[in-house]
This record gives sequence, C-alpha cells and structure tokens, in this order.
Amino acid sequence: MTTPKIFQVVGYKNSGKTTLICHLIQEWSHKGFRIGTIKHDGHDFELDIAETDTWKHRKAGAHQIAITSKQKTAIFKQQPTELSHLIQMMSDLDILIVEGFKQANYQKVLMTKTKEDLSLLQHLTNVIAIVSWFPLKHPSLPVWNISELEGLSNYLMQRLSEVYL
Repeated sequence: MTTPKIFQVVGYKNSGKTTLICHLIQEWSHKGFRIGTIKHDGHDFELDIAETDTWKHRKAGAHQIAITSKQKTAIFKQQPTELSHLIQMMSDLDILIVEGFKQANYQKVLMTKTKEDLSLLQHLTNVIAIVSWFPLKHPSLPVWNISELEGLSNYLMQRLSEVYL
C-alpha cells in the first residue's frame, strides 16, 4: 500500500478553491499522475439526483448505497467519516488534494479573495503558499495571483516531493 502525497486547499466560501483544484487536477493528470480529492462540506450536501434509484434507496432509510457501472463506482454512507479514514481508502493515488478540513495538519495553500481572508493565517498550521485575487506580498510566504497558477503548480510539486521522499 502506498501513501499519496497530500496537501490541502483552504479558504472561505467562494474564494476559488475549486478553481485552483480543477486547474491542478487537469495539469497533473495530463502529466500522468493519478489525482484524488476529498472535500469537506460544512452543510448537509445532496449528491444523489432526486427520483433516481439510489436516491429512493437513501430516502427509504438505507445506511449504505453502492452503485457501479463499467466506468465508475460510488458508495454513499449515511455517516460522517474521519479524514484519516478517507485517506486510507484512497491510498492508491499519487496525489490527494484535500479541500477544507482547516484544522488538519497537512501542507496548505490558502485562498484569499479579500484582504480580510488573510485573518485565516492566525488559525491555520502548515500554510506553504497563498493564492490571491488581489495584489498581495507576504513577508514569509510565496504568493500567486489566481490568474497565474503555473508557478504554483511547479512549487507544489517540488514541496510535495521534498516532504514525501
């Protein structure tokens, strides 16, 4: 069993986390890496589409529902799952990007849409970079503008290689 290289993307709602993650997935997948994601949702999300069979099974009270096809498999559980357990279940990947879980202790990229978002730095550990929607210079952390992510991609790959030797 291998361990994927793990890092987090954190920030407030609508700060561009998904934009960044999708950019990195596309770039790194094209380079042959197997990428996975784990997203924390602070609300009670709905993944099933209303009136599908799996939706009906869940609404009827099933605690676990699995669906599979020739292309994909999904398992729904009516329970929270610890981040560490999710990571174990995804151990066959090269890189695992965790969105959210601000208190976890992995290397983090902080997304900042406004200057007020920088207050998150006081509550986070292991921040290694900032992506900003506005001009920003930080005294100790590298900063990338949301429209210039190529350098960030290379930086993250280097940092992950150093941590996961």
